[in-house]
Amino acid sequence: MELKPVNSTNTATSAAVEASENHLMVITPASDNTPQDDDILEAEVVENISPPQQKEKPKAFIEANTEQVTLKHLKDECIIPVFRDNEKTISHFEFIDSVNFVVHQCFRNETILEPDIRVSHKINGRIPSALNKKVSELEDWEKTKYYERMMFVIEVPSISDIIHGNELSLTIGGVRALNHESLFSKKSIEKFKVFVGFQNKVCTNLLVSTDGIALEIRVSGLQDLVKRVFDLIGNYNMRIHLDTMREFGKYSLSEHQFAQMIGKARLYQYLPAAHKKEIPALTFNDSQFNAVARDYYADKSFCRDVNGDINLWKLYGLFTGANKSSYIDTFLDRSVSAFTFSESLLQALEHESKMSWFLS
Repeated sequence: MELKPVNSTNTATSAAVEASENHLMVITPASDNTPQDDDILEAEVVENISPPQQKEKPKAFIEANTEQVTLKHLKDECIIPVFRDNEKTISHFEFIDSVNFVVHQCFRNETILEPDIRVSHKINGRIPSALNKKVSELEDWEKTKYYERMMFVIEVPSISDIIHGNELSLTIGGVRALNHESLFSKKSIEKFKVFVGFQNKVCTNLLVSTDGIALEIRVSGLQDLVKRVFDLIGNYNMRIHLDTMREFGKYSLSEHQFAQMIGKARLYQYLPAAHKKEIPALTFNDSQFNAVARDYYADKSFCRDVNGDINLWKLYGLFTGANKSSYIDTFLDRSVSAFTFSESLLQALEHESKMSWFLS
């Protein structure tokens, strides 16, 4: 764990420099009506004021069809879905708030940012008194809504590391997909996905390992959820995760091996079931493989080198970048698939393994 201090700026010194640069020292020629040669006049510089530059919008950790919302919006403006027997589900707000509580308990002396929340698949409704109104006639207070799918991340920027020139910061988050719940039956166990890993500050890609993710936490209430999140964070081995990603940079694929891998990856889904079981799963789709192939040439951070080789760290970056086009409910599954696939390729380059099929 490396704590990175934030550089402070001496505002008083900056102001003094700015003040001195806003004046020009002018020497005027001698005349009856002007000072002598050694007289110095101070004149103000009239600066051309350029319009303020717009800051570049921060990249989202997931794109696809998502939009950003606030925790307050989820708490105050969204209804809570219920089961058939009118028992409420654990709301998106309660889920985020519970994980946020655990994060603050586990990292008490660290800098913890506010949750960054993305949602999709908005479900609209209306109150009974607006039953017969046209959509254009509805007042805001007559509308109801909730989101079927939600993902959030909580960044801990004071816990960070540098890997192959990229700054990574510890990140905890989760996914809730109500389309995976049986809301038309009586209240039952509810399912959540939670992870702890790192976010690459260069591209906001999320980096998740197998021991830092729970793809199905089944709970009956908030207390059980909090306990499971505590267990996940407590069992996460940050050092092993970071060391494995460092190893990725020591192994490379040639251009031929990369092309072979992309071609075999497209064939993977059509393999006979018995053969497919012998090879580690790769859950990306064709459009995402297209993105990986395109960015092999075009990505500014993770493209091939001049010889056409690409190391596994950069390849991992291409996969995590392509994963941003996933829907919320498949995002984490593909995140961990990108890690295990890269890890398996490393093993295939070291010695013969089942992953050699992708490179042969």
